[in-house]
Amino acid sequence: MAGMSFEHGSGYSSADTKAFKKQLNKVYGWYTGGFLTFIVLLAIAEQMGLSRAAIGIVFLLATVALYAGIGVMSRTNDASEYYVAGRRVPAIYNGMATGADWMSAASFIGMAGTLYLTGYGGLAFIMGWTGGYCLVALFLAPYLRKFGQFTIPDFLGARYEGNIVRFIGILAAILCSFTYVVAQIYGVGLITTRLSGLAFEIGIFVGLGGILVCSFLGGMRAVTWTQVAQYIILIIAYLTPLVWLSVKQTSIPLPQLVYGMQLEKVTAKEKLLLDDPKEKEVIAVFKARSDEFAAKLKDIPAALAADRAAAQKKVDDLKAASGALAEVQAAEKALAAVPKDEAAAKAAWTAAKAGADARTAPLAGMPRHAQQYAGDPNGTEAQKKAFDVSRRNFLALVFCLMVGTAALPHILMRYYTTPSVKEARESVTWSLFFIFLLYFSAPALAVLVKYEIFNVLVGTPFDKLPAWIGQWAKVDPTLLQVADINKDGIFQLGEMRIGGDIIVLATPEIGGLPYVISGMVAAGGLAAALSTADGLLLTIANALSHDLYYKMIDPNAPTARRVMISKILLLVVALLAAMVAAQKPADILFLVSAAFSFAAAAFFPALTLGIFWKRASKWGAALGMIAGLGITFYYMVTTQPWLRGVFGVTSPIADNIWFGILPISAGVFGVPLGFAVIIIVSLFTPAPKAEIQELIEHVRYPNIRPASAR
Repeated sequence: MAGMSFEHGSGYSSADTKAFKKQLNKVYGWYTGGFLTFIVLLAIAEQMGLSRAAIGIVFLLATVALYAGIGVMSRTNDASEYYVAGRRVPAIYNGMATGADWMSAASFIGMAGTLYLTGYGGLAFIMGWTGGYCLVALFLAPYLRKFGQFTIPDFLGARYEGNIVRFIGILAAILCSFTYVVAQIYGVGLITTRLSGLAFEIGIFVGLGGILVCSFLGGMRAVTWTQVAQYIILIIAYLTPLVWLSVKQTSIPLPQLVYGMQLEKVTAKEKLLLDDPKEKEVIAVFKARSDEFAAKLKDIPAALAADRAAAQKKVDDLKAASGALAEVQAAEKALAAVPKDEAAAKAAWTAAKAGADARTAPLAGMPRHAQQYAGDPNGTEAQKKAFDVSRRNFLALVFCLMVGTAALPHILMRYYTTPSVKEARESVTWSLFFIFLLYFSAPALAVLVKYEIFNVLVGTPFDKLPAWIGQWAKVDPTLLQVADINKDGIFQLGEMRIGGDIIVLATPEIGGLPYVISGMVAAGGLAAALSTADGLLLTIANALSHDLYYKMIDPNAPTARRVMISKILLLVVALLAAMVAAQKPADILFLVSAAFSFAAAAFFPALTLGIFWKRASKWGAALGMIAGLGITFYYMVTTQPWLRGVFGVTSPIADNIWFGILPISAGVFGVPLGFAVIIIVSLFTPAPKAEIQELIEHVRYPNIRPASAR
């Protein structure tokens, strides 16, 4: 039946499964105790004088070595073990592995940071990602497990009778997984740099070694057992500083239940900061800078000539007066920084003006934390429009994240590894529980950190600011910049530009915790990024080796060759992703969200209709996937700044925006178009073969046995 196999179980007896689960409980129980003991010993060593640099290196080497050890012990060349972990992963452990696979750098690093910067608006991510798992449980996971394939393109090829839809599925899986894995490797580089002190570009490739050693040797089997270990580390690392901050601020170790009390204090502080004369001074400085760049842009040739002449004169005057060497060098550096031509000047000054404009908003450009949407539904026309657009984007983002979650290939692959359909359903429930632990905590972390910054940092003299500010500014100045803008020697909120990607990683230092906790959080972030990167790289490699090479090019290829090709491709894809990540193409959250829009538009209509509408045809699926993915990609290319630069789009962004929807939610156009095209084309093209339709009926209604199997 077009290569489709129907599987009920894993081939292992109930006794074998129970013994295997009991052994896993014992192994991971000892592992958790060992990790906690390791933290305590490092904390003692820190008190005895162990340096921060040494602690960072120990965390980096110890965790990567641990994952490598699991990868080596789980090495395999068996196809079933390599692709689906032998289909014998118990539900609770599959749920834990899925949680780690899901807890990407965006969830661990970016989630609380986004909530910190956007307040209520950031809840779209929590609602979308959590709701997506409900779609997985209801519509996809159990049914896909019944079909028994190895990958999502494998299912598409079998369900839609041939290689046309399979090939489109391969391309779509590579696109969304590659976009996602670039974000993870970017996060790996950020954390590795923080732990080791290496340059960002070098840190990426060091972290890449930890990714490859897990997935390269043992495929899904190694990745699964590594991800269970990684989940244990990341959840302990996430909750420990959060509970500590809660106790410090409220004396109650349940931050998820008491952060509302802190939010009230943050809201009160926001009102004071909005009226603070010092904050208004900072805003006035940025407004003056914006006006200065606006004036330069009105007559670029004259402004460029004046800047160059002034910079040259300063150099000449210092040399003539035998000025200090440092001053001369600084003046020469300023001269070299003057734009080379009018085009460079226009680009530089436009960017500088946009940066200054962004910092003329109160509260350092952040909305009030408890404010639902921008604008005011009862205000002026402009405020009403801002409110409508903000609400529309919130709902569009929730939709894209929900549907994208339900269609991500590397997540859906996890449900092929369970022993039975029943355990596939159970593992979705466990996945939700393990993900809930972090998602329920992220809003609390954002509020507690904001309380700390508003009430401890703001008003502190610059010469008494904590050391973590300077240290993080060295890691990546685009993530943290602090300068005395109004020259009063006192830190104001508007004088700091902070990126969401460092909020979680810097939380222990923001709260004044021992550095060993910072190392543990970084190790947790590394675990989150590595676990997701492992699953994504495996998805790409398997799509190429199993679906493209084995299913389309050489169906007679022996197992050993298929697995070896998968390993080689995994290495190549990992290196390409690392090279792209080193260019810092966009922030982690945009890259991840783009992957969700791609997955939603490409896969969700074809998978859902493939399961629930037996009339869906291969031509409908093929054209629907192309249309949905095509419109989504087009919208991102014309509206997202980095992609516009890559593809040379020069038309104004405002001319390309539809209904005010941001590029992060481009899938909101692709999903309905995909459904419409599949339905319309299927009605005008031949129906699937009778045996395919019978099997679909049996998958949905198990009591109906396919005629071909009677």
